[in-house]
Amino acid sequence: MTGADVLLVALGAVAVGAGVLVVSTKHLVRAGLYLVVCLGALAGDYLVLTAELVAWVQVLIYVGAVVVLLLFAVMLTRAPIGASDDLDRPGWPAALIGGGSGLGLAVLLVDAFRWSRVELPAAGTADRLGEQVFRSWVLPFEVLSVLLLAALVGAIVLSRPDIGRPADEGGRA
Repeated sequence: MTGADVLLVALGAVAVGAGVLVVSTKHLVRAGLYLVVCLGALAGDYLVLTAELVAWVQVLIYVGAVVVLLLFAVMLTRAPIGASDDLDRPGWPAALIGGGSGLGLAVLLVDAFRWSRVELPAAGTADRLGEQVFRSWVLPFEVLSVLLLAALVGAIVLSRPDIGRPADEGGRA
């Protein structure tokens, strides 16, 4: 076992632990921060696997944009930031379904490859990746950016009850 293998397993354990904390915490803001740790550990895994571009895209897009958007949406909508016991449900059905799904996927993976060595394709370059993203995938990329902008505008509108009301109905003048 090499040093890269040990680092990969350690970062994987951090990602799994942070993922468990995301779904088990009662604090919404803490869940968002645990999500940052989980996604950061995944970016570290990509770095260990020498996929630097994917690691930095992971950091910029997911950690930098999506989690910040999630935290702003929580804060702008005035959602309960502290612990909220009223939304808790028993966790055993989700644990049973998640464990069963994980076990089924592990069995499927072992059965499909039988511990055989798989030949990897040639390494991609940033040029080829950029060419694919901006030639074939530019429309979905732009649609996603408009969707995220609409979500942010919707969060602002929901957080401001005075928007859209006449001034005599209790809105600020």
